[in-house]
Parts: sequence; C-alpha cells; structure tokens
Amino acid sequence: MPSLPPETVSCEIAPSVRQEPWICRLSVVAPRELRGVIALDEAPRTIGRQADPPLGSSVPHRTVSRRHLEFRWDPKACRHLVRDLGSRNGSAIFGQPLGELPRVLDDNAVLRFGDVVAVYERRRGPLVDPPTVDRAAVPGEALAIVALRAAIARAARDPSPVLLIGESGSGKERCAAELHRLSRRRGPLVTLNCAALSPQLIESQLFGHQRGAFTGATQSQVGLFRAADGGTLFLDEIGELPLDLQPKLLRAIESGEILPLGTTTHLRVDARVIAATNRDLAAMVDAGEFRRDLHARLALWNLEVPALARRRVDILEWIERLATIWAAERGLERPPRIDLTPAAAALVVGHRWPDNLRGVHRLIHELAHREGEGALPEAVMPEWLKRQVASGEAPPASAAALTPAAVEPGPTPAAAEPGPSAGGKLRPRPSRSELIAALVDNGWNLSATARHYERDRKQISRWIVMYEIEVPSGE
Repeated sequence: MPSLPPETVSCEIAPSVRQEPWICRLSVVAPRELRGVIALDEAPRTIGRQADPPLGSSVPHRTVSRRHLEFRWDPKACRHLVRDLGSRNGSAIFGQPLGELPRVLDDNAVLRFGDVVAVYERRRGPLVDPPTVDRAAVPGEALAIVALRAAIARAARDPSPVLLIGESGSGKERCAAELHRLSRRRGPLVTLNCAALSPQLIESQLFGHQRGAFTGATQSQVGLFRAADGGTLFLDEIGELPLDLQPKLLRAIESGEILPLGTTTHLRVDARVIAATNRDLAAMVDAGEFRRDLHARLALWNLEVPALARRRVDILEWIERLATIWAAERGLERPPRIDLTPAAAALVVGHRWPDNLRGVHRLIHELAHREGEGALPEAVMPEWLKRQVASGEAPPASAAALTPAAVEPGPTPAAAEPGPSAGGKLRPRPSRSELIAALVDNGWNLSATARHYERDRKQISRWIVMYEIEVPSGE
C-alpha cells in the first residue's frame, strides 16, 4: 500500500501580513492503514485515488475518486480553500456537504471524502520537535502538541516560574512533570490543587505552621514550599488561590523566603513554581479577582496546553493509548480493539471534547464491551457524543449521508466569564464559530465586534488569541 508523504512543508505568506512561515498539512486519521500526512503549500494540490505528484497526492482507497478534492492557498485569508471535484462519494467538512464552490478551511477542520477521514492543520512556524521531551509524557503528532513540546524544552532549564494554561483534562499535570524532569532539579515535584482545600488551610499547606499556631494545630508542619526545596512546586488551579494569599505567594517566589504560621522568622527555600489554570487570568486581573503583579511573575513562561479539539489529529490514537491503560487497570491481557465505521470516526474526531481526555476515558468505558461486533456505526455512539456543547448550536446530523447542517465545532464550549450583565452575573463567552461570525459581520473590526458583545476591545483580542483566529487584514 503506497504511503503518504511523511513531512510537512511551510508556506510563506505575504510579508505585509506576516513575516513568519506557515506550516500547513492534511493528516489522514482513518482508516488506520492510511494514516499519514500530506503537505500543503501555496501551490494548488489535488487529492485523489490516482492524483499524481508534484501537484497531486494519492490516497489509495476504493471510495476516493481519481481526483476528489482540490486545495488552494488564499494569501489574503492566510489559509487554504477546498472544493470537491465532482467526486462519486462526496465530501464534507464537519458533516456539512462540500460542493464545487470553494470553502475556507480553519485549523483542525475535519474532512471526510469517501470513507476517508482527515484533519486540516495550519500553524505559524517553523516548528522543531525537540528530542529531549519524552513523547510518552507529552504524546501526539498534532502541530499544537509539537509546539507545546518545543515550548517545554525551552522553559524547562530556566529557573523562572511557568504558567500552564489549558482546559480541565487537557494534560497540564503531565506537562508539569516533564518540565520538572527536564529541569534536573535535585529535589522532588510536589503538587497542590488550590481548589481542593479551604482558604483557611491553603496558607498552612503552602508555608507550614508551628504547633499551636491555630486551633487544631497539634503538631508542626513544614509546608509544601519546604517539602519542594531544591525541586518544583506545582500549584494546580492557581486561579482559585484566595486574593489575600496572593501577596504571600508573590513574596515567596520573588524573595525565596516564606513565613510559616505562628512564627516571626522567615525561612529560605529554593522551589521553582509551576502554576496551572483553566481560567482566563488576564480577565480575572481586569476584574480585580487576581493580582496583576503575581500574574506577571507567574507568566514569565506562558505555555498553552491545547484542548483535545485543537489536536484532532491525535484523537483516534488517544483512544488506542487510553484503551491500553483501561485494560491494565482491570488486569486484562490485552486492550479492547475499538473499530469505528467512517461515519463514527468522523463523529468522534469532530466532537468538541469539552471533557478532553476524561471524555476519551468515558467513551472507551462505554464502547469496550462491544469488542467483537465489528466496526461500530454512528448509531451506537453514546448520545452525549452526538450532542453539541455550545449553546445555540444545532446538534449534528448523520455524517453517514454527508448531508448534515451542523455548525462547525469550535475548540471549546462556551464558558462563563466576567463582564457586566443583568444582576451582575457572569456571561458566557462566544464559541469560536460564533466569534468568527461576529468578526466577519463587523468587517474584522475589533472595536465594532467589541461593541457587538458589549465588551472591552482587549477582551476581543484575548479571545482571538485564545481561539487562534487569524485576522486577514489586521485592524
């Protein structure tokens, strides 16, 4: 079986827009035997069963037409357009039928052509995958993961604090462990979840206390800073740290000194701090809910751990990887083999995955008992997998018919964010697709879009960065 080209190439865009190159590619993720990468650049490229190089790439599958799809680079939008070339079995993007009129491809768009499922990726480069980062600790081939491994390699040996930003379940703790391993610090990695303890206990846990320092303190405790001396202190859910403790944490980071409860003597400690959060700390700073000076200090290294919906290339392999863990936890000799039909694979890869890797664990648990039934169709997929997450978007129709009217999924569900609203309640932020639609409606004018959402212009800019939306003609 012919293999697909193994590497990507970068495509330079107009210098007046960006100076950095783009890495653009189409990764076939199903069926399993065809997994591989097709490089895309500024030259038009045809994908088909018998597409010939240099302007064609072959995907040898019986359901793929001889010339099935055409990709063209749009230098103004800085992304590729795709159209169907009158194929026999049709094409779709996120379940929406693709015709002969070109459609703009966004990063992590899921395409199905015939019975082949692929993911389009685009990212500014160049990217170098560092060999020093353990691929078992930070696994995956998605461009976003390659960029994360590169960032981990750069930050690991520096003693400055690191701020890991990512959704719950995206793998921030794994990244913290790898940062600690690569730092070669002699001490241990010590972890505290700031959301797991009451505000009254966090200070004692962090800085320690003397016996009798407060009611119930029947013995002294060294605290996590001293326990991590010479090593790394990982503070998960840092956004939950009470405001009154934040100056004390800032002092400990800046001066290397702590003051245990019940004492008047500062103690020296050497603990590198890695913090993690799934919240928008910049918005919390603007809302007065997090100290600006502490945020600035923590974010000397600012590493984004991408949500699973921003690394769709790896989802099916994550199912295989976590199925092995699932089987080992149950003492099984081998992991369950979870085979999916093309429609089911497209549904799984295109899902929003708001629970990230925890959602994959859930899917494996629900499908493992069906091993031996052959390729599982879309109909037997759990209902929660078929539902859209963001409010106001219609549920996807069947991907098998390639005729649904679902809205393209974005990388994250709507989440509550600070902002003025009736009764002073938190307002949901728009989904990625909703924000893109608003930007288009307002001519990509950030001020007009900010007025549309009744938000500050800086908040629109933060959303654009968070969702990795490229503004074609910058305002």
